[in-house]
Amino acid sequence: MAIRKVPFVKREYYHIFNRGNDKRGIFMDKYDAFRFLQSMEEFNNIENGNDIFYRNRLNKNVGGPTAHKDKDKLVNIVCYCLNPNHYHFILEQLVDGGISEFMKRLNGGYTWYFNNKYDRSGSLFQGKFKSVHIESNEQLLYDSCYVNLNNKVHRKFDNLKDNFLDEISNRSSWDEYTNKNSKFNICKKDIILGQYKDIEDYKKIAEGTARAINEKRYGD
Repeated sequence: MAIRKVPFVKREYYHIFNRGNDKRGIFMDKYDAFRFLQSMEEFNNIENGNDIFYRNRLNKNVGGPTAHKDKDKLVNIVCYCLNPNHYHFILEQLVDGGISEFMKRLNGGYTWYFNNKYDRSGSLFQGKFKSVHIESNEQLLYDSCYVNLNNKVHRKFDNLKDNFLDEISNRSSWDEYTNKNSKFNICKKDIILGQYKDIEDYKKIAEGTARAINEKRYGD
């Protein structure tokens, strides 16, 4: 396996993303999305991450109240978004090699599931996942807005009902960040929210940032 030119560093943040091979869809129905979300939790473990294939644990709730307990993690998932043919994360590396190991498990495990379900073979994703080192706190906050609302960034900002992912409240971490009663707990949200007056303050800034990005791409 080729070594990355710039290795990942503990306690640093990275914007991670990848898309389907030949821009193909990687989530064909809501069950695929749920599988990916559960894999995000199951594989984020310093101990053996392969047991998801051997234990019937796919019926438990994703991101429940114990999501951050009872295991040593490879990474902190700061925020994420699932789109029909690609995904985004902001990850904080917690142990040496943590991001690479987490992404290897996640991409490999999900490809195994997807190929078995849809009777296909070969690569699902377009090569290795891509990464951008987040070099400042300002960039971290900006990127959190971009990732949390990435589904809005990629199309007309107020047009939100044109694929099945829009019916899944945790297709991105936005629900976790902005809904005090959210049942999901995948992300380490205090890294971002701890820098704002309250949830409404972050929500206002994030929506304004995402809308500005969208308008720059698509016009008013």
